[in-house]
Order: sequence, then structure tokens, then C-alpha cells
Amino acid sequence: MDTEATFTTFDGSTRRLTAPLAETLAQLHGQPHPGQLTFDDRTGRSVDFDLSGSLEDVLARHVPTEPRSGPGRPKLGVVSREVSLLPRHWEWLERQRGGASAALRRLIDEARKADPDGERRAQAQAAADRFLGAMGGDLPGFEAATRALYAGQRAAFEAALAAWPPDVRTHALYLAAPALEEA
Repeated sequence: MDTEATFTTFDGSTRRLTAPLAETLAQLHGQPHPGQLTFDDRTGRSVDFDLSGSLEDVLARHVPTEPRSGPGRPKLGVVSREVSLLPRHWEWLERQRGGASAALRRLIDEARKADPDGERRAQAQAAADRFLGAMGGDLPGFEAATRALYAGQRAAFEAALAAWPPDVRTHALYLAAPALEEA
């Protein structure tokens, strides 16, 4: 299955750390640096952590230990959220075996199984694109890198990143790897 999620922290254009969540929080709590950025490597999104209090407080806030309580079926990992559909969609879903929720879960699972490589490629493109925008939006070759990323052209992507700071370039290549054609 999936390996443990990692987070990467940059201080300017220098990579300070890539580690699982608990280790990242411990490092950030112990050595805070103003202006640093931490990214979720699965999504490429920049994340902010509340580092106030003791390390135990920080870990309790951010590292899940038990399924959350609230709407849905938390013991199963089900989280309730809102979905907006037209009346004809709701009518169709209600006629399906198991009701609307079961039908939506089946449709999603079937779509994920239909093209797992395509899904992995799309997730890598989105993560790399977010990271590129945050760390390289003002760097030379940004637009060419983005075009090459979505075209799946590894050589063009690497060429566009050639003048970028080494740590930023390396991490962008790491995030984009599943979206780029084989060399």
C-alpha cells in the first residue's frame, strides 16, 4: 500500500529536511526558522503547523492517533462532507444498490482501478505544479518547466530547471517523476 507520507522543509532554496510527519514536527519545533516553507510531498501543498506549546502538544494537534469523531463513521475512516449534485443525479444515486454513498464509493473505486497509472501521473503533475509555483514561480524556465511537466517530457523539464537552485531542482524532479516519460 502507500508508504508513510513525507514532508519537505525548505529554508529559502535550501532543503532542510524530508521526513514523516512526526519527525518533521519534532525538527520544526526544535529549530524554528522564520521564512521556512514545509510541503506535503503527496500534494505539493505548502503546510503550516501550529508549533506552540511543548512538542507533545504539537504532536497531539497534528499527528492522528485515533480516528476522529464527528459526522460519518470515524472508526471506519469515513468522513462526512458535502456534495452538490443536480436532482437527476440524486435520483439516480438513490436507486442504486446501497444508496447514494455506496454508489459514489463504487464509482470512485472503479475509476481509480480503471487507470491507476493515469491517476498516479495526474497526482504527480498536480503536486509538482503546486511546488513549482510556490518555489519557482519567479525563476527562469518556470513556464517551460510547467509545459514540459504536463506534456510528460522529462528532458525538457530537466532543461527548464537547469538554472534553478540544486535543492529546489532535485525536489521538483522527485515530485514530478511519476508524471514524466521514461528517458
